[in-house]
Amino acid sequence: MRRIPAALIAVLTSTIGAVVASNSPATAAPKPPPLSTPWTSQVSTTNPLPEYPRPQLTRTDWQSLNGTWQFAGSSNINTPPVNTNLGEEILVPYPIESALSGIMRRQDFSYYRRTFTVPAGWSGKNVQLNFGAVDWQSKVWVNGTLLGTHEGGYDKFSYDITTALRAGSNEIIVGVWDPTDTQDIPVGKQRVNRGGIWYTPYSGIWQTVWLEPTNPARITRLDTTPNVAAGGLDLVVQAANASGQAVTAQVLTGGAVVGTATGTVGSSLRVPVPNAHLWTPDDPFLYDVKVTLATGDTVGGYFGMRSVGKAVLGGVLRPTLNGKFVYQLGTLDQGYWPDGISTAPTDTALRFDLEQQKALGFNMVRKHIKVESDRWFYWADRLGLMVWQDMPALASGKEPSAVGRTRYEKELKELIDEHKGITSIVQWVPFNEGWGEYDAGRIADLVKSYDPTRLVNHNSGSNCCDSDPDPGNGDVIDDHMYVGPGITRQPTATRIAVNGEYGGLGLRVPGHEWPTAGKFAYEWLPDNASLTSRYVQITSKLIDLINGNELSGSVYTEPTDVEEELNGFYTYDRQVQKMDFARVREVNLRVLGAANGTTLSTNKLASLRVTTPGYTDRYLRHRDGAARTDVISASSATADRQDASFYVRPGLASASCYSFESRNFPGQYLRHRAYRVYKEANDGGSTYNADATFCARPGLSGGGTSLEAYNMAGYYLRHRSDEVWMDANTGGSFTNDATWAVSPPLWKSGADLTVGQNRSFRVTTAGYDTRYLRHREGLARTDVISSASAATDRADATFTVRTGLADSSCFSFESVNYPGQFLRHAAYRVQKASNDGTATFQQDATFCAQPALNGGSGNVSLESFNYPGYYWRHYAEAVYIATNGGGNAWDNPGSFTADATWNNAAPLG
Repeated sequence: MRRIPAALIAVLTSTIGAVVASNSPATAAPKPPPLSTPWTSQVSTTNPLPEYPRPQLTRTDWQSLNGTWQFAGSSNINTPPVNTNLGEEILVPYPIESALSGIMRRQDFSYYRRTFTVPAGWSGKNVQLNFGAVDWQSKVWVNGTLLGTHEGGYDKFSYDITTALRAGSNEIIVGVWDPTDTQDIPVGKQRVNRGGIWYTPYSGIWQTVWLEPTNPARITRLDTTPNVAAGGLDLVVQAANASGQAVTAQVLTGGAVVGTATGTVGSSLRVPVPNAHLWTPDDPFLYDVKVTLATGDTVGGYFGMRSVGKAVLGGVLRPTLNGKFVYQLGTLDQGYWPDGISTAPTDTALRFDLEQQKALGFNMVRKHIKVESDRWFYWADRLGLMVWQDMPALASGKEPSAVGRTRYEKELKELIDEHKGITSIVQWVPFNEGWGEYDAGRIADLVKSYDPTRLVNHNSGSNCCDSDPDPGNGDVIDDHMYVGPGITRQPTATRIAVNGEYGGLGLRVPGHEWPTAGKFAYEWLPDNASLTSRYVQITSKLIDLINGNELSGSVYTEPTDVEEELNGFYTYDRQVQKMDFARVREVNLRVLGAANGTTLSTNKLASLRVTTPGYTDRYLRHRDGAARTDVISASSATADRQDASFYVRPGLASASCYSFESRNFPGQYLRHRAYRVYKEANDGGSTYNADATFCARPGLSGGGTSLEAYNMAGYYLRHRSDEVWMDANTGGSFTNDATWAVSPPLWKSGADLTVGQNRSFRVTTAGYDTRYLRHREGLARTDVISSASAATDRADATFTVRTGLADSSCFSFESVNYPGQFLRHAAYRVQKASNDGTATFQQDATFCAQPALNGGSGNVSLESFNYPGYYWRHYAEAVYIATNGGGNAWDNPGSFTADATWNNAAPLG
């Protein structure tokens, strides 16, 4: 069980120390939402969201002001209704447009009003009025005194209301103006005219409001920066009315002090954290912190010890966590709710979304152009989910106004300053797909100057929508690809490569959809099983992208449906799981295992690429029997590319390890003998089996895979000069030389066809083996055809084998009687279509020949180039690309291997 920091138990999981005001008006009544979540009915109308709202700066005494307030629309916020009852009631902190608020309409200008009494025990203390967030401009009055005006929909703000208070009942009025996208302000996905990828706006108070007593000199923020290299916590204490005052900081675990330091307000001090227990997604350990001013103000908090950076590991620039490459596998979490819009109905609901993503095997969340409450970040820290934090986009298109830029940069700095102490944030994302983008390079540098301890992604999706996609600033190259996944650019010497959005697979679930038209997905699937299979299929591609394209992170769209978008693992109401979660978790863990070098995909072709800097264009091959490394590329000779391609098999001596079978010498494997590595035929003996078995270990250089001899512990597959040996660590370049990238194969077809030859493809399923694949009326199907059949039928069943349009190691099949038309798949159906020259057509019309799934001399199976694991299969006379055991009817396992095996027959026509 993971430890909850002791100092936080009282304030994070209960309302101990909180005094809930009892003199509110009559209870507000939430309205029925378009969809109800499991927590809708659990919302308290007297004390909603009662948890302590600020886990990073805790105090013992506080008073929640959440609950029922009076409410009224207005034409402006310049004439507060002092001492005047308002005509409606609203449940704070749910936004005005939400059902939970009880208002459920848009209101440009509005007033909130309530009364409260300061607890007697606070006598002699200053009183702070705190707002988690109010969208967008607010004015606050206490007892008719204007305390200030705040602009910004996502940042916290506070007022010292001590001098405005009076004995007994006190009145608060909050005036709100929210223009949403009618003004150039940061709004993210909110739109007045919502629909499609733009959502219902949220206005007014949408995070907790509370009071707390403090000393006049009080701590206002703790800027915590874990310094793993120095073995301590770097801390800057921000405070009010305490310039130059002494502070004492303690780091604790389990209630025991492990480090203490003293300093002054505003200066940096380092608190020792000896033998630090590091924070990782697998082990999200948190320390407690306690800080005290010399004049007595004391606050609590927490942090995780971890470092974020980038380094060349395994020959590739990678993001690092605690100095190690950790692949960042995440979701596009937009943080919307059908009952509360921007505000989760309960803290349990808020935690639920993150818990489910963690349970699915993800280790990262991209918080998409929204900023959440402090408690959301606490749960990310505690559960162990890295966070990419977006800045909410400006409402403008490509040319934001001067005033919009000023507003944007003000809120951007607030976002960073207020979240410097969040352990889970590893990346700042100032722009998304060019929305409201300007001066992307300068903004990236600006963010880096505010926080040099995290990576900066200047524009997620800059490959699709950025007028300047490569400004040379920031740490990240981020492509979006739907359905994907994929990237169009490689990492550079200074920037890692990620796929910031992919997926968008859709499934409709009647009864659990937002009640508007225009449902949206990037690809629709018919049912749960099909959706799951498609997710597994596309996410499996990440394994090759990690090693073959040097990908370091990916973001799937998305954890839940959102209004018209039906791309989620869950429906928008969080009531229905749309995929088989066990299968989702399995493939996600396979991706993470492939990234850390411990998991290889078996029974598939792969190549082993050298990762030593300066030699990364070399691959292991078995020329003349002895293994060596040579420079090989996609343009190299066929024989060279085939020599460097191997089937990864379960280990001959242990299924938990691996053996590497020659692609073009079946039954011959890489094995070590007298420390050299050779390709030799399997003699079936135990010595051979042990010598030909290698266990995958995390790359010794910090990236890629190292292959340890099954029967020689501490000896690894290593290139030395041009030769390949089994060596123990001798220092020098050993860790690089013994680290390999298990890459996509240089030759993707495991079976051979003759380019330029005409062929026909006969069904091999017993009882149907007089049928041939043909393209009658465009769609591929099977018919009984023989040498006595009509010439048209025989020609329709004859194809010329061509070099693959998308990859020269695979094949395309051109119609003999319709030159320029090829077999391609679309919506899983194989069909004849004209080559339009697009990348999509070329990929859909490319198939990699593989050894027959059902065996047999002269037989072959044809695998889709861009849907790995999907093969030509005949089903009820039609021909599909299908995967064994997938969700479509034509995927049923039954006779799959026979139906997906074809005889490479002499041409009929």
